[in-house]
Amino acid sequence: MIESLLIANRGEIARRILRTARRLGIRTVAVHSDVDAAMPFVAEADEAVCIGTAPAGDSYLRQDRILDAARRTGAEAIHPGYGFLSENAEFAEAVAAAGLVWVGAPAAAIRAMGLKDAAKARMIEAGVPVTPGYLGADQSPERLLREAEAIGTPLLIKAVAGGGGKGMRRVDALADFPALLESCRREAAAAFGDDRVLLERYITAPRHIEVQVFGDTHGNVLHLFERDCSLQRRHQKVIEEAPAPGMDETTRHAVCEAAVRAAKAVDYVGAGTIEFIADGSEGLRADRIWFMEMNTRLQVEHPVTEAITGQDLVEWQLRVASGEPLPLAQDDLSINGWAMEARLYAENPATGFLPSTGPVERLRFPPGVRVDSGVDEGDAITPFYDPMIAKLVVHGATRVEAARRLAKAAQGVQVWPLKTNAGFLARAAGHPDFVAAEVDTGFIERHAEALVPAAEPPDRVVEAAAAALLPAHTGDPWTDLAGFRLNAPPERAVELDIAGMPYRGDPKRHPAVAIAGGVAFLDGEAWPFGPRRSAGAGTQSEGDGAILSPMPGTVIAVHVGEGQSVAKGEKLMVLEAMKMEQALVAPFSGIVTALKVAQGAQVPEGTLLARIERETV
Repeated sequence: MIESLLIANRGEIARRILRTARRLGIRTVAVHSDVDAAMPFVAEADEAVCIGTAPAGDSYLRQDRILDAARRTGAEAIHPGYGFLSENAEFAEAVAAAGLVWVGAPAAAIRAMGLKDAAKARMIEAGVPVTPGYLGADQSPERLLREAEAIGTPLLIKAVAGGGGKGMRRVDALADFPALLESCRREAAAAFGDDRVLLERYITAPRHIEVQVFGDTHGNVLHLFERDCSLQRRHQKVIEEAPAPGMDETTRHAVCEAAVRAAKAVDYVGAGTIEFIADGSEGLRADRIWFMEMNTRLQVEHPVTEAITGQDLVEWQLRVASGEPLPLAQDDLSINGWAMEARLYAENPATGFLPSTGPVERLRFPPGVRVDSGVDEGDAITPFYDPMIAKLVVHGATRVEAARRLAKAAQGVQVWPLKTNAGFLARAAGHPDFVAAEVDTGFIERHAEALVPAAEPPDRVVEAAAAALLPAHTGDPWTDLAGFRLNAPPERAVELDIAGMPYRGDPKRHPAVAIAGGVAFLDGEAWPFGPRRSAGAGTQSEGDGAILSPMPGTVIAVHVGEGQSVAKGEKLMVLEAMKMEQALVAPFSGIVTALKVAQGAQVPEGTLLARIERETV
């Protein structure tokens, strides 16, 4: 068994690997950026090395510094986690060249599956069904348009080197194809340094099914059953579950065996995931499930597989990397119950899921739930990395029970002052269609109105907040929150502000509403409250033409200048934070009377970026 392990990652996955390594008696080394120096994964490792500044390109993506840290600390092996360098074939080779053990997929397998067109061609040779489309080398716009016409609409343009939802465009009308192709290529070139694309038939009722596979250096390859990751937003997974609902044993056998063939076709070693796209319009059928891609690493959603199989996949990774055979044979594995995982993000569903950064002053999770978290109370979410706070993982005897437990777990989350998607997750897991397993990748879009939090606090929050303010009464009629009346009993209603808006509520305590430090928590939502403030100067808003930064980020484009006339809805500038772009548009037609930022500027949330004044007629 490996005796010392350097973890070339951060946050939640670093802590996850540390947990298993500690149980196995393996000495651990953490590498970190300067901004992560006080994070829990650094403190929990036996040794830690700072490898650069906050941007990932100057730290977590610096192969030379990671290898130097391994040399200086005497680490025997490197585990890349997921993301960053986990699927970088050159890094895998560099680790081996340095005489270290690579706890990941072989470089040859990473290369074979890294490009979607080549991977699909290899899968066809291995007898694995693939989605109908075009994988050709001729990338001229004319050829691609002809192939698109042959495939028909709707179709999907996908970056050959794509991943994480980037470099994908849906085409519903062939007239839109040239513009969408150009946009997709531009994004692919910026994100992956490769603007080549492939075309696929777009599945109108798609299910995202993936199979966990594992191989060892002794020629053994097996699967640990399937997961369903269909609940997505903008191609990003939100809730994952195992097994897949509606998967009968015949279909399961066909899909899982196809996944094993795919892994064997590239001589796979270690943990990997074969991803399939399924046409769920008539339920799951083996002849309507096609290979999509392979992730040559451990997946974010691996805990649901661990929950239904009772296995520790990180331990499997470490044993395989140590040269041991797979711990079990295929017939030793079985499915026990149902598991679900939800990704808790620091983001605001009410503003299009823009990321939320800053200190985590309060962070509480309900009992009885597996929580894989990268931060603790008192830490911070920074704009430099993925804004995931934690993964909530539940297990039940049935799918309905697991869904109920997941909804309850999300309802019990308390985070402040960051905005989170906890309430959104609770509503999604509790939605009747989700509970009934009527799920495909369009679920969130179809039910967006029911899933995004309401702007108004529920009555229970108003009443509980009013009750919490009552102890502040002094008996002075001029300062009390409740109304003094000369010839009648005092008015019990309390005047208060909740989330910056005035309310009047009858004080009443509700056990489901948790009160802490001027915040009321209910069903995963947080509502700051306090005594009614006197009227004062209003804040700038779109109504007065002030264009404010909706999130901390970088101004990556400015499309207007001072004195320029703009139409309502015209793009003014673009912000980027945590791999997300946000276009800011003119709220009405007018003149740009002030432009406060230039391209490249770093701005905090709420910064005045520009001002528009209405044109006078």
